[in-house]
Amino acid sequence: MVLLAEENEPPVTTKWPRVTKFILSACAAAVAEIVTFPLDLTKTRLQIQGETALCRHGDGGHKGTPYRGMLSTAAGIVREEGLFRLWQGATPAIYRHVVYSGVRMVSYEQLRESMLGRNEDTTFPFWKSVLAGMLAGAIGQFFASPTDLVKVQMQMEGRRRLEGKPPRIRGVYHAFVKIISEGGIRGLWAGWVPNVQRAALVNLGDLTTYDTMKHFLLRNTSVEDNYICHGLSSISSGLVAAILGTPADVVKTRIMNQPRDAHGRGLLYRSSTDCLIQSVKGEGFISLYKGFIPTWMRMAPWSLTFWLTFEQIRRMIGVSSF
Repeated sequence: MVLLAEENEPPVTTKWPRVTKFILSACAAAVAEIVTFPLDLTKTRLQIQGETALCRHGDGGHKGTPYRGMLSTAAGIVREEGLFRLWQGATPAIYRHVVYSGVRMVSYEQLRESMLGRNEDTTFPFWKSVLAGMLAGAIGQFFASPTDLVKVQMQMEGRRRLEGKPPRIRGVYHAFVKIISEGGIRGLWAGWVPNVQRAALVNLGDLTTYDTMKHFLLRNTSVEDNYICHGLSSISSGLVAAILGTPADVVKTRIMNQPRDAHGRGLLYRSSTDCLIQSVKGEGFISLYKGFIPTWMRMAPWSLTFWLTFEQIRRMIGVSSF
């Protein structure tokens, strides 16, 4: 399968500075993040719930925590913590996407147009799209990993208060200071391996699927390069990204949320592989898909919002379609 550039529209060239594409990506991602963030918070709470390693450590209080679905978890957060707690951790999440989405989108286009390159007939081979999507996601997530760590920890503060535990962090700045004081600069990249693995898989689903589906529709159907094409492509990419990325997301969340010793080392898991094995042994394979429904329900509207916003902003300022 190959990707075909639009006949009447030249591909993006280097005449458009990379910083412009970075800003466009960051703006579109911020809009999508604000709209869908409550589903991300719900997903994170579900992924931590019932964590056997944390129960054994005695820091979870999970035995008294009911197993709730997505809607009841969200309703419980509103009832027990307040409506605006659904956006707890949104600030570092936006910071993350400014870095993550900006870097991954610029990286993908750079790989597609220059480093890997299109064929002479302007098509982009599917295998190159797969490679570009995974590399772009991994690069973007590596740079954004510190903000993701802060986001996950802030999302869990509401539950700690309900369990009668003292807060670990009081805000974004305090979270960064606390992490650095406990683990040094290196501590900011705690959990970066499963984070990067997840991002590679998610972008295999998101960037690769969107790019492939969009150009497939343009080449083989009467659909034009408009919001219908962008919407259909983004819905497909959100589903594939959720299927591929949820197991790595569960591992990432658990590693980032685990308690740490004075040297910043995790007390529950030695590595992402150890976390994966413990989760499957203690809770079964299905535990790797905890939070899948809210993950998918978030990725679908997130992807839809992001790609529609991104494509329209590009068109408004005269940058060619993605």
